[in-house]
Amino acid sequence: MSIIISLLNHKGGVGKTTSAINLGAALVKLNKKVLLVDLDPQANLTISLGIPRQRVTIYENMRGDAELQPYNVKEDFDVITSSLDLSGAEMELINEPGREYILRELFEPVQEEYDYVIIDCPPSLGLLTLNALTASNFVFIPVQTEFLALQGLAKIKQITDKVSFRLNKKLKMGGVIATMYDSRKILNRDIVSTIKKYFGDKVFKTKIRSNVSLAEAPSQHKDIFEYNKSSNGAKDYLALAKEVVGRLEEAPQKKSDA
Repeated sequence: MSIIISLLNHKGGVGKTTSAINLGAALVKLNKKVLLVDLDPQANLTISLGIPRQRVTIYENMRGDAELQPYNVKEDFDVITSSLDLSGAEMELINEPGREYILRELFEPVQEEYDYVIIDCPPSLGLLTLNALTASNFVFIPVQTEFLALQGLAKIKQITDKVSFRLNKKLKMGGVIATMYDSRKILNRDIVSTIKKYFGDKVFKTKIRSNVSLAEAPSQHKDIFEYNKSSNGAKDYLALAKEVVGRLEEAPQKKSDA
């Protein structure tokens, strides 16, 4: 059964899509089979991996016109692509019965095929994001270690708690990922300390350092491991993937064995 993770932050430019791609690629390196879902109408994840426009995208899936048709990027690494058409989905589906559960139902046929499903949510808290949260087991929040990035974190937690209470009892706050981190900057260190005060041990120990290779990789349509496997970006996302596996798989197992 897949572990389904939503990467969510309604502030843009915090490394959400970068984290979706490279956390997914890192999990593949740990021998996991991964499905990425581009749920953002801007289709940045699809574009970053150089995937050509597909006849069937998540838009057609959400409309009920077709089942999921994953695009294979490389071995054990698939993507459900997006397109600008998805921007009209919220209005089109507003009167659809059970509209919050569309994505959950789409995932049911592929639940046994993947170890992890990672959803790159749009930078908003509308119907698409609500579908992602209703389908997910965990929410990860990427947070740029700058002052303005802190704004709205309480709102995200509030929305997550409401969805968990009303629509998806399985949904949990999985963790906060500090991105674009520079340990030399006092502000960056202070922001991480502030996040820890609010989220406690939900903040991942691994911080994603500022790294030019992470910015360059999408222009070459590659994940960080294909682009520069010796970069700090590659090292950080591999460390994060190991921490994710330890938190979501190994820790529950140890608890059940106790």
